[in-house]
Amino acid sequence: MIEELKINVCRANIELKQQNLVLYSWGNVSGIDRTAGIVVIKPSGVPYNELTPDKMVVVDIAGKIIEGTLKPSSDTPTHLELYRNFK
Repeated sequence: MIEELKINVCRANIELKQQNLVLYSWGNVSGIDRTAGIVVIKPSGVPYNELTPDKMVVVDIAGKIIEGTLKPSSDTPTHLELYRNFK
């Protein structure tokens, strides 16, 4: 399930760029697996044309990195707050 979520989040982020909805590396999409309690989000500062599913960052709902070698997006706290409050 995590691998599928990473693929979907990566594709959605690439689509943001293709649709001209973001500039530079600003803006991102995340996805949540509520059963596993994890969120997948774009890494911070990585250009959209360099994104791959293995570069996505997996964090728990508190923001602790579970998987990934890159820093999660600076928007991660906002995404997590939204997920905690809109179920």
